[in-house]
Amino acid sequence: MNQPLVLMEGIEKRFPGVHALQNARFELMPGEIHALVGENGAGKSTLMKILTGVYQKDAGKIIYKGKEVDIPNPRAAQEMGISIVHQELNLMPHLTVAQNIFIGREPRNKRFPMFLDEEEMNRRTEELLEMLHLKVDPKTKVADLTVAKQQMVEIAKALSFNSEVLIMDEPTAALSEAEVEELFNILRKLKQKGMGIIYISHRLEELKEIADRVTVMRDGQYIGTTRIDEISIDKIISMMVGREIYETLREKDAEQNAEVVLEVRNLKRGREIKNVSFKLKKGEILGFAGLVGAGRTEVARAIFGADPIESGEIYVKGKKVYIKNPSDAIKHGIAYLSEDRKRYGLMLGLDVEANMILPSMQDFLNPIGFVRKKKAEKVCDEYIKKLKIKTPSLRQKVKNLSGGNQQKVIIAKWLMKNCDILIFDEPTRGIDIGAKNEIYRLLNELVSEGKSIIMISSELPEILRMSHRIIVMCEGRITAEIDGKEATEELIMKYATMYEN
Repeated sequence: MNQPLVLMEGIEKRFPGVHALQNARFELMPGEIHALVGENGAGKSTLMKILTGVYQKDAGKIIYKGKEVDIPNPRAAQEMGISIVHQELNLMPHLTVAQNIFIGREPRNKRFPMFLDEEEMNRRTEELLEMLHLKVDPKTKVADLTVAKQQMVEIAKALSFNSEVLIMDEPTAALSEAEVEELFNILRKLKQKGMGIIYISHRLEELKEIADRVTVMRDGQYIGTTRIDEISIDKIISMMVGREIYETLREKDAEQNAEVVLEVRNLKRGREIKNVSFKLKKGEILGFAGLVGAGRTEVARAIFGADPIESGEIYVKGKKVYIKNPSDAIKHGIAYLSEDRKRYGLMLGLDVEANMILPSMQDFLNPIGFVRKKKAEKVCDEYIKKLKIKTPSLRQKVKNLSGGNQQKVIIAKWLMKNCDILIFDEPTRGIDIGAKNEIYRLLNELVSEGKSIIMISSELPEILRMSHRIIVMCEGRITAEIDGKEATEELIMKYATMYEN
């Protein structure tokens, strides 16, 4: 039998108030795609950060290519041949694609080594992007790319190290179906070359297509490892959560004659938004479907005042409103949960309480301008219990929470503001199956209370499961409006690919 490429045994890791890893283990063989799964907070990312030198283990051993090693920092891991594509984007938006990929190891001019060889760096970047079938100019600033393309740049950066171990943390969360298939083709080629790939994903259906083995973690502990063709998805879920999961469906139909709480007429902005019009009714979930780049997020940001529009009208409960910035939107009862929670949704350096009360700060101030701590703590505790947010305390910095719990903090802050119109852009991206179920249940509760929700999602099963009506977009246009009862994946994809001639 071949020697493991990576063997981690007895790994322990503690943070203040949290025993993150308890006797954890993991094994990776050469030429293997090994899935690592578990609920948010299970310890997957922590284990991988130890393997990549971001964190130091408190106990246990790491054996790499047959030798026990210490990995003191990320640079050491990269030099050993271990690279990671993080779940959260880790790029510098003000730099170009090429500069991001080769930062700190830029090729030098052969005649004048004190100067960088920009032409060579761009050439190498073109080769990497061509390998990923990504049509992007290496000189493009990362800030000008969509989230999906930024994710592909992260993957290109990892591949540029010629690594023997590649760790992918939720790599397909922001990718379209076509981009996912391209990525899988690339991973299969890398596997054939003998690379070991650790694949972390909450999209369990992907594992059957791409993985060889799967390791399950729960509450910081190793639960088990098995071949992917010898285990069902239901069994994996059972191992992950240690309890039965009931998928929450749309609970009831929306009232046909319900009040229109939001109406958008002829919204336009360049090629991103082309004459978009729709209505949102009280007590309904209006799903927005489409491929990456269809314009769904652009419409949401325009309604919320985050981006300017060229023309168009917005009505809230029949009254025309003028929204020039997010503050105007919030005053009119509109909240927006961004697809990029790290960039737009959170103050990562602040604690859980501060993030939750930020939009509602005025409600917690005493007459002389100080926060009423007891009131804030009481309300925040209620939302932590309601949303089942895993955090040691309200004083925990949000950057130390798992991705799913960060997402729940954002949801809590908008619920606390008590907005009637909620725009959720990819609300379950990077969230495990158990937490997804909780959020689905929460969305149903909100509409039953009379809230109205626009839900943008790249996951068609999610759109079909939760939406009363579905708006389909393609290239900035609305191509269809479908009743939730009549919608199918095939019908949505038909309209999502209805390109202009």
